[in-house]
Amino acid sequence: MIDPELRQARRERLLSAMEATDAEAVAIVPGANFYYLTGANFHLMERPTVLFVTRSGTMHAVVPELEKARWAALAPEVETAYWQDSDGYVDAFAVVAARLNASRIGVEGQRMRVFEANSIRHAFRDTPVIDAHAAISRMRLYKDEAEIAAIERAIAISEAALADTLAATVAGMSERAVRGVLMAAMLEHGADGAAFDPIVLTGAAAADPHGEPSVERVLARSDALLIDFGAAWGGYNADITRTVFVETVSNEHRQIYAAVAAANAHGRAVSRPGLSLHELDQGVTDVMVEAGFADLVVHKTGHGLGQDVHEAPQVMIGNHQAMEPGMVFTIEPGLYRPGEIGVRIEDDVLVMPQGCRSLTGFSRDLTLIGG
Repeated sequence: MIDPELRQARRERLLSAMEATDAEAVAIVPGANFYYLTGANFHLMERPTVLFVTRSGTMHAVVPELEKARWAALAPEVETAYWQDSDGYVDAFAVVAARLNASRIGVEGQRMRVFEANSIRHAFRDTPVIDAHAAISRMRLYKDEAEIAAIERAIAISEAALADTLAATVAGMSERAVRGVLMAAMLEHGADGAAFDPIVLTGAAAADPHGEPSVERVLARSDALLIDFGAAWGGYNADITRTVFVETVSNEHRQIYAAVAAANAHGRAVSRPGLSLHELDQGVTDVMVEAGFADLVVHKTGHGLGQDVHEAPQVMIGNHQAMEPGMVFTIEPGLYRPGEIGVRIEDDVLVMPQGCRSLTGFSRDLTLIGG
């Protein structure tokens, strides 16, 4: 349950973010934003659950009757219209619409489903429904102390699990076998679960940044092994990538690794308030380009991290938003040569009043395993 003082502070962040829109109210469905405001960890399912927040700060909701006890305990201040499966939810939306009488509703365009949006349109009749996803999500852009502590706990669990996994990994193991060891190790070290399905790729398969681990592909001498994963803890996530080599490594692959490591180090060194995310992406990419690997760069430098593994801000060309204290994002340069190798090194960083602090500390040195 969220402390009342923290709940109010988060609501005020949302109201401030709403000033960037002309919406009189916003509608939020279960997910990161919903949990951030209420502490309720509901799932998206066939029963619509929607939280409405007005510009004046009042909160209303449409909630299934079977969730009444839990919802009332978590959010007693929210004026709620409950509905039974046998009756349907149309009347509940109509009740909230009558209470709000809003002339424009903002929704999470990247999360709200069609049937929820249609229910809002039907209940609010001719009221325009606009995409306010960026504004709504902005309230989570700056992490508070509790959020940072949860991310750090998720990272500590992840790094302990990675150390155990690398110690147990040898040539001949399949990608899926390595993933299984990693998943078990995260749970053993106290994870609530995995932040996402771990990416474990070896050899030429590592050239696919988001490839699917295979039971057929096995680790062989001199192969790269790319592991992109993170533990979830307390509603927050880690997101870490390390690339190691099985027993030995060629000179060419050393050079590729060195270029990625240098780009990662540059990103961590220059990140500071006032630097734009565009400038960070450009600087990190330039390191790899100047090393002679321009043709192997295929993705942006990073993304925000918190309750969602991918959230604002995006560290990419064209995003001229300046870094500010409290932002948490990844720095994950990578180089990918199709049919041969992929190397990515990913860290999670927190922007501080001066500079940044890497929340991840797992070794970035070129590492050989299985010897």
